Amino acid sequence: MDKSNSSSIENTPQLWQHLLPTISADSNKYTRGHTMIVGGYPITGAARLSAMAAARVGSGLVSLLVPEVALPIYASAVTSIMVKPYSSIDAFKTLVAEPRINSFVIGPGAGVNEQTTQQTLSLLALSKPVAIDADALTAFKGDPEMLFAKLKANCVLTPHEGEFCRLFERSDDRVASVQLAAKKSNAIVLLKGHETVIAAPDGTTIINKNAPAYLATGGSGDVLAGLIAGLMAQGMPALYATAAATWIHAEAAKLFGLGLIAEDLPALVPTVLKQLDSTSH
Repeated sequence: MDKSNSSSIENTPQLWQHLLPTISADSNKYTRGHTMIVGGYPITGAARLSAMAAARVGSGLVSLLVPEVALPIYASAVTSIMVKPYSSIDAFKTLVAEPRINSFVIGPGAGVNEQTTQQTLSLLALSKPVAIDADALTAFKGDPEMLFAKLKANCVLTPHEGEFCRLFERSDDRVASVQLAAKKSNAIVLLKGHETVIAAPDGTTIINKNAPAYLATGGSGDVLAGLIAGLMAQGMPALYATAAATWIHAEAAKLFGLGLIAEDLPALVPTVLKQLDSTSH
């Protein structure tokens, strides 16, 4: 066996179940964490999927930060999710600097452009947990080092194969490639696939094997990013939030089965959480 693979462990609830957020009698929406999702335009569905996932996994507050032009679309499409419009990068920076925000998602539907690059760097400057997905990864394909220089250990990159190859070298050894990527970027790196590989900068590597083929549908990755950020907002360490979210995401898909679309996933998350809660006592 390749040496890089020998140190990897299979993702099971035993790894992280004791770290899952719990609710007490004195919990309130603020103690349960505030997740902010950066919404794109004209593609708006991706960020909404992330937001619903963050809410379903227990984040007490979830808000969507959206371009002013997109406000009517977002506001009419969500109810329990707060929608906050911005008109400029300065307004964006002011809104994300709210002290009570605990985690962020950027990338779903964001667009590959300079605005996405600047917004991502603005979030990273806050030193709070950030799940970076989709277009927010591809936006740095011309200068990955610019991104890597700003990442912290509480950041999670969630590329699929194509996005991974835009930022990192990909060898025939998939696990070793992700391990090197995590070390190079100083962040948690999750490479999606039938077997999802999650690696930390220190070499800790978790392989997720419970994902059904039903997850091969548009938007499922946006849900995953929301689950990760929602757990981080509640205080879970980035590596274990990523592992837990990946496992929960897959179990939710298995509950639905054939015909699954991404919109189905958030509503199934509570059932998985209840099952985990019943096995932890």
